[in-house]
Amino acid sequence: MDDKIEGFYKQESQLTALYKIFAAIAILLSCLGLYGLASFMAVQRIKEVGIRKVLGATAGGVVYLFSKEFVVLIAIAFTIATPVAWYFMNQWLHDFAYRITIQWWMFVIAAITAGIIALLTVSYQAIKAAMANPVKSLRTE
Repeated sequence: MDDKIEGFYKQESQLTALYKIFAAIAILLSCLGLYGLASFMAVQRIKEVGIRKVLGATAGGVVYLFSKEFVVLIAIAFTIATPVAWYFMNQWLHDFAYRITIQWWMFVIAAITAGIIALLTVSYQAIKAAMANPVKSLRTE
């Protein structure tokens, strides 16, 4: 009987392992994309950051300037992805005899995790731009 029940869920176990691999790849690719976007923005705004620093901006203010744009993008992405994820997960869970309901706190944890990962990815470039010498960035002007 145990073998028969295990056979029912063997495909689900294989799919779970596959989902974990693809989720890790998706997170890695999204972090690389965010890093590239942050690098591009830092290069594009190097003179702006230099002027802000000369006029008295703190490093924290510059990091906040870079980070708030990414937080807005993450909030928009989360707003779009939440209903889609809820719908598909709800449909998938209906196939099981013993099912759980999707709780609101699961989405909150996912949003917080995505925000932390994105901020960690962007923060390196933001701190690097904030700590740069403004004289070097403004010298070419």
